[in-house]
Amino acid sequence: MQGKHLYEYAVIRLVPKVEREEFFNVGVILFSKKANFICSLCHIDEEKLKLYATELDPEMAATHLQVFQKICSGDKDGGPIASLDVPERFRWLTAIRSSCIQTSRPHAGFSDNLDETLERLFRELVL
Repeated sequence: MQGKHLYEYAVIRLVPKVEREEFFNVGVILFSKKANFICSLCHIDEEKLKLYATELDPEMAATHLQVFQKICSGDKDGGPIASLDVPERFRWLTAIRSSCIQTSRPHAGFSDNLDETLERLFRELVL
């Protein structure tokens, strides 16, 4: 995606014990309405997960995070939300919820290359 694009992004967080409100970053979702772009990258650091909660299955958490990617890509396996238009998918994914997978509030910026921006944010905020 080339050209100057206004984008929004949110950090995807894993909250192993919602009642403790402790979390760590496991992904980033980036959206640009003008470019009709939505994409997410996710990774769970299993060593970090063990520090927060030993009873949470990393494979189960990874499966739940894959839904973000399915919804972003419009995959039929993403359920009815994946068939919404791009802005609606982003708003649904970043809605405030009380679950073990949450997102930050959206943040905005400008980018000449949305794919590179997503990669940079992922490296800075997750890895």
